[in-house]
Amino acid sequence: MPSLAHRTALITGASSGIGRAAALLFARKGACVVVGARRADALQQLVAEIQAAGGQACAVAGDVRDAVYAQALVQEAVNRFGGLDIAFNNAGVLGPLGPTPAVRESDWQEALDTNLTSAFLGARAQIPALRARGGGALIFTSTFVGHTAGFPGVAAYAASKSGLIGLTQALAAECGADGVRVNALLPGGTDTAMAHAMNSTPEALAQIARLHALGRLARPEEIAQAALYLASDASSFVTGTALLADGGVSIRRG
Repeated sequence: MPSLAHRTALITGASSGIGRAAALLFARKGACVVVGARRADALQQLVAEIQAAGGQACAVAGDVRDAVYAQALVQEAVNRFGGLDIAFNNAGVLGPLGPTPAVRESDWQEALDTNLTSAFLGARAQIPALRARGGGALIFTSTFVGHTAGFPGVAAYAASKSGLIGLTQALAAECGADGVRVNALLPGGTDTAMAHAMNSTPEALAQIARLHALGRLARPEEIAQAALYLASDASSFVTGTALLADGGVSIRRG
């Protein structure tokens, strides 16, 4: 099984969902974990849970759209644990829903700032620290939406998350010689608060589940396992990829 012993991982969007599951898993696999999100209370509960299980973790609350915060997360990893080996840029929002002609420019921009620009700000701060350790893993949470399948009413979400795939490829080419692997993780429908916000009734969730070849939504812990693969030496020759962990939704038709 993959191990993250003697490594330090930074995870954003860690207060719930995939990010929280990844923080717990990475810590169980031996990583020292720096967790980030806006909700300080939820982060402290997560840190306490990791520490109670014998792991090492610390939290820095803030807004991923802030370049100063991006640097503060990296500095915490360096100050507390000696460096940075893994950066999982997972924070994101659903953005405005509904017909595109009704989307306000301010809501569109907020989605791009949170889902795409924040990833650039994070990577810009993280890459020098990863290089200083002789390499590492840089991961972005993207989505199959707008990549292998289109859905109405989610233009901002699809555009901003799809942009992460282009960012992934550019950074993989740029940083490969330094031993920094860069990959995007594309979950399918996952049982998180975001999925419930997009599909607000049991009937809607059931319909989304049926779109997947496996006939169900993922658990956050299952997507965290895919992130662990990208973070660990199990993927030592994998970079520049858009890794689908989507339950077969991309190949399902009808």
